[in-house]
Amino acid sequence: MSTAPGRTVGVDVGGTFTDLFFYDEAERRFRTAKVPSNRGDEAVGFMGGLATFGPVSELSSIVHGTTVGTNALLERKGARIGLITSRGFRDVLEMRRRDRRHTWGLWGDFTPVVDRDLRIEVAERTHADGSVVTAIDPDEVAAAARTLAAKGAQALAIVFINAYANPANEQAALAAAAAAWPNANIACSSQILPEIREFERTSTTALNAYLQPVVGSYLQKLDGALQAGGFAGRFHIVQSNGGIMSTATARRLPVRTALSGPAAGVIAAAAIAREAGFPDVITGDLGGTSFDVSLVVGGETALAPQTTIDFGLVVRTPMVEITTIGAGGGSIAHVDAGGLLQVGPHSAGSRPGPVCYGQGGDRPTLTDANVVLGRINAARPIGGKLASLDVEAAKAAILRDVGAPLGLDAHAAAEAIVRVADGKMAGAIRLVSIERGHDPGKFVAVPFGGGGALHVGALIKDVGLKGALVPRYPGVTSALGCVIADIRHDQVQTVNLTLAGLDAATLDRRMVSEAAAARAVVEDAGLAMERIDLVFELDMHYVGQTHTIAVPLPVTLTQSPVGDTTGVTAELIRTAFDRAYQASFSRLLPDVPVKIVNLRTAAIGRRPRFDLAALAPGPEASMERAGQGRRPVWFDGGWYDTAIFSRLELPVGAVVPGPAVLEQPDATTVIDPDLVARVDALGNVIVERKQSSSASQEAAS
Repeated sequence: MSTAPGRTVGVDVGGTFTDLFFYDEAERRFRTAKVPSNRGDEAVGFMGGLATFGPVSELSSIVHGTTVGTNALLERKGARIGLITSRGFRDVLEMRRRDRRHTWGLWGDFTPVVDRDLRIEVAERTHADGSVVTAIDPDEVAAAARTLAAKGAQALAIVFINAYANPANEQAALAAAAAAWPNANIACSSQILPEIREFERTSTTALNAYLQPVVGSYLQKLDGALQAGGFAGRFHIVQSNGGIMSTATARRLPVRTALSGPAAGVIAAAAIAREAGFPDVITGDLGGTSFDVSLVVGGETALAPQTTIDFGLVVRTPMVEITTIGAGGGSIAHVDAGGLLQVGPHSAGSRPGPVCYGQGGDRPTLTDANVVLGRINAARPIGGKLASLDVEAAKAAILRDVGAPLGLDAHAAAEAIVRVADGKMAGAIRLVSIERGHDPGKFVAVPFGGGGALHVGALIKDVGLKGALVPRYPGVTSALGCVIADIRHDQVQTVNLTLAGLDAATLDRRMVSEAAAARAVVEDAGLAMERIDLVFELDMHYVGQTHTIAVPLPVTLTQSPVGDTTGVTAELIRTAFDRAYQASFSRLLPDVPVKIVNLRTAAIGRRPRFDLAALAPGPEASMERAGQGRRPVWFDGGWYDTAIFSRLELPVGAVVPGPAVLEQPDATTVIDPDLVARVDALGNVIVERKQSSSASQEAAS
């Protein structure tokens, strides 16, 4: 099951920085690095970061969290693609679910990722029961493929109505089209999402094609750079569900990388918080471009069956539930036509970057505001590329674009920028907590990314959280997540069965078959694993309902002389459905028949446990070594004489009352005057209100 322990590097490429976490599994030692990203040619930053750990030829595996797919979707910079579909279903992508970006008005303003002249209908019809009424004409399909290629399409998607029930027509069309198509960027919906609901299936398949040339080219460039460096190990990609997959799978299913980078961070943050004794947390990843929030309850990340990347861009594949807003360190601050201060969603990125970087940026950002307020040390910027930051240039830009229009001096304007950004972050946290019925007072924030810990005080106070846990290396948390993430492959198949009179033996055979296929993908990953878990889930509803609920099945795959079996029964399924429905709606409908819509199967290769105690401070850490003097830092309208510490030199058990700033190479943590921080046994910084800390000390005594 396992491969020999080796040297693994997790790489998270963001819009501003590339973060890396190196782990030697045999010697149980690690190193971190943070280098500037090279937007447009990310391989430069990628290889530059790897070089800090020595020759790449000595690495056994690299696991990469990427935002290339996310950015291509958000910025509409995917490939020009064609679509071949059943006659009468050419406009599924435009009709969507009859929703519209703006509720009122005579015209819509949504443009599908496939232009209408690149959507071609062919004669074919399969009924919902799987019976083929009209078989495809291979010559007609091949002609359609040649037409689309001649019009400049770089990838081809084939989606036939009811192909989930019987893929025969689709697969025949795929074979006919492939013979006439000029490249490997071609797929049909039964390969991508063999699931009922034509819009979601069409959207997911089309977006997969939209990303294939972009993600494929990116991975090919990285592969080439790695091979040129002598790398002979395994190269893997983080999926949106928090698991990892091979680059071959990523090229075939790039749509599964849509939230790759943020998902890795949530996996690491959940593991760190769980080990530290905080099972209920709200993660907040503040990078250069965005703020990504996710809820973790009982130590488990929440998976959503689908997500909307942007209006009309629906991806139906399991993803870690993440809410993203445009409020990162590079988010640009401006005063709008109505005289209101706005921060984001546009970002300065890494090039030209914030004004204080001195690389041509002339519009003030959130990072510029934190520099002007003294919260970021201008003499020791993170990332290693810049020797210092230009405070005066940042101050001048803030005064010009924000201070003058609002009648504020530079410092008051900088504080206003921070407060507006804090308000947007607090709103995102409320969205995933209060608005979903969770009491934020029972949750701890886990801020990470390059800028998350700068705003830890606002996250606690503005939302009413219990406290915050800042990981030992917040700036490279997503890279750590790449290293500790399990290997995972998800499959879905529409079955459309009624529970009454269920043929459990037939369903059992289908579950065994799906499990074998998913397991084979995980086994092919070639990474060290302790075991492979198989998880089964059904999408079910009462007959007459439109939407389904997820029903986990408490079964395991077991071997027997006559073959593998899950032991599933109609009674077991009914009990599981009642439990799930009761938990969601607090009532049952006992006289209404129940239907099984989809079978979901996941194979999860459990990676060897990463001992987070390895991140803890060593015996040489002390308050004396950590102390770095004092400097003025702006809080709540004025300057405070603030203690400065080298965060990585703080010993276990250290208590640091605010105001204080904890600095380290990958991030900065700001402790407000009314907060106190302590270092736990794993090296995490726990931040609480001062009165809360006193109360807990009295309780302990």
